[in-house]
Amino acid sequence: MIRTSFLICLLLAFTACRTQKITQTTSLQNGPAWGALWQQRAAEYKALCLQAYQLAEARVEVMSHQQTFRPRAIVTDIDETVLDNSPFSVTSAFSGKPYSQQAWEQWTSKAICDTVPGALSFFKYAASTGLTIYYITNRQESERAATLKNLQKWGFPFADNEHLILSSGSSDKEPRRKEVEKKYEIAMLVGDNLGDFSDVFYKKTSDERNAAVQRLHAEFGARFIMLPNVMYGDWLSSLYPKDLNAQQIDSVLRHAVKGL
Repeated sequence: MIRTSFLICLLLAFTACRTQKITQTTSLQNGPAWGALWQQRAAEYKALCLQAYQLAEARVEVMSHQQTFRPRAIVTDIDETVLDNSPFSVTSAFSGKPYSQQAWEQWTSKAICDTVPGALSFFKYAASTGLTIYYITNRQESERAATLKNLQKWGFPFADNEHLILSSGSSDKEPRRKEVEKKYEIAMLVGDNLGDFSDVFYKKTSDERNAAVQRLHAEFGARFIMLPNVMYGDWLSSLYPKDLNAQQIDSVLRHAVKGL
């Protein structure tokens, strides 16, 4: 009982210290912080990740009994799909500074990301069935060494230069998927962003993305395995033009959300 009371006091003190700073920031800054809180502390987040990867494992098990005339591969994203960057989101949000590539690379250079629940065991299992794993990420070439170090730290299969495909400047992953398809049948795609699955989602509005999900609904849970990410992603940037400042974006987001 004493320990519980002590923890409550600590939480209240932490909240009091943060309140003034948080209320002075925009929704765009606050959102990732609360998203990271959910990702780090909610059992529901872990349950969703485990559910996704257990479904993926069941699909791979079925595949292992099916004949194929081409070697098969799984293409996966990295951030918020196999590696957890929530500490970066928290630090960025509480600093009140917008996202910057420099700050991001300072984080990734540490190679200390934890794993997303269920990811490591799934990819080890998939590799054991003969599937090749390709990591297609929008991290930059300058992040290659640290990214490999982080993946290898946990023992992810195929964590090598050949199977790590980074961005050469474009966030569109379709050309990189096409390169993999020259050698392999892509049997499954895993990601936290719709752009991880198909170019039909690339640089589309929120309404267009929702319509495309409806058209491709049969792919989800089959060939497309979706992980939750409420901190950041194209779901957010699709809601506003890219040339707005923080205050303008905040206004757009406040109007986009439904209330009573």
